Amino acid sequence: MAQKPTIPKGTRDFTPQEISKRNYIFDVVKKHFQTFGYLPIETPSFENSDTLLGKYGEEGDRLIFKILNSGDFISKVDDVTYSSKNSGSLAPKITEKALRYDLTVPFARYVVMHQNEIDFPFKRYQIQPVWRADRPQKGRFREFFQCDADVVGSDSLLQEVELVQLYDAVFTDLQLNNVTIKLNNRKILAGIAEVIGAKHLLVDFTVALDKLDKIGEEGVKKEMREKGISEEAIHKAAPLFTLRGSNAEQLEQLEAVLQYSKEGIKGVSELRYIIESIAELGLKSSKLAIDVTLARGLNYYTGAIFEVSAPEGVSMGSIGGGGRYDDLTGIFGLKDVSGVGISFGLDRIYLVLEELDLFPKSLEKSLDVLFLNFGEQEALASLKLATQLRKAGVKSDVYPSNTKIQKQFKYANNRKVPFVVLLGDQELKDGAFVVKNMESGEQKTYAMDAMADFIAAL
Repeated sequence: MAQKPTIPKGTRDFTPQEISKRNYIFDVVKKHFQTFGYLPIETPSFENSDTLLGKYGEEGDRLIFKILNSGDFISKVDDVTYSSKNSGSLAPKITEKALRYDLTVPFARYVVMHQNEIDFPFKRYQIQPVWRADRPQKGRFREFFQCDADVVGSDSLLQEVELVQLYDAVFTDLQLNNVTIKLNNRKILAGIAEVIGAKHLLVDFTVALDKLDKIGEEGVKKEMREKGISEEAIHKAAPLFTLRGSNAEQLEQLEAVLQYSKEGIKGVSELRYIIESIAELGLKSSKLAIDVTLARGLNYYTGAIFEVSAPEGVSMGSIGGGGRYDDLTGIFGLKDVSGVGISFGLDRIYLVLEELDLFPKSLEKSLDVLFLNFGEQEALASLKLATQLRKAGVKSDVYPSNTKIQKQFKYANNRKVPFVVLLGDQELKDGAFVVKNMESGEQKTYAMDAMADFIAAL
């Protein structure tokens, strides 16, 4: 007996119903990307390794899927390197490409390569899959879609305000209420590291701090100690773990803590502008909240940092995130091009909508009308009618074979088809067709030349 095939851990097959639901999210997100003035681009599924490596920090680099060189790649490795069994020295000799880890770094590469063709500020959106060699768990996959919107070529904080509005517009349209858009600023984190005397360990400090909701206060302190951050510095950072109050009150507390850090005060000022602007403009279904522990662990953020939490009571990690990166294109040689962007976590949003039963019931209907098959001549006549329905935008199909009617009705039920058309020998003679409403059981007869009446009744 042949062994049953499997798929790699962290990947999934998608049923027609799941694809329909996923496309619903795509359509909503894409609609708002376009109404906010963003333009679509696409980049390759894999990039040169040197494009990706070193851009996400040490932890991110470990999660990048590397692609082995084609051909006999081992033969090109010298004996010393091969026998050392050191992956760090061996990898560059056997792999030159990697699957993209996110859409932001490839976008930065795109901007640099196409800088002479782009009108700045350039607003782009991109909806494509990415890959991460992460440990699979609920809401965390090794292959998943990202939906990104970025603006490059402008350092105006109006862009951050607009991105908050974009989040709110999408979640409102998805009827996903009480979503929390958490906001921080990398300058604030740098300022805190400065005032506690750990400026030289900023990355280690922020990576550890970003895990507060996962490993708790003691876990964060333990990791900071392991990274060489002193007890005195950790003690000075303690107020961060208990920062409370309204956004305005937290800003006042941060100003007091960071009064001797020029960079930190600038971060507070930027945060205040965004929060006060949003307060004036208003949000429909989301709320904006300061989270000073928010770091997202990515080295390229330089200003605002966003992260979106699912509604309270839903067990799910972040469903979106992003931030300001003042010199991301600088890593590819194009200096002084500021950018800011956000990402929607499609797969997690899907799970949240599923858990809260927010998908429209209409998505369950994959077919509007099914013509039963009573024979060759009847099927041909049915196909002519189905063609008229299709031209009118009605999803229609003809059962392909003249099999038992009971089996054909079962097929219609399984596909949740609301209307079944019966066109047998007698109907063919009468120049008519019978429509059965599968929910009520009622039947109605229409003349062959009265298709418009049937379409109007749908």
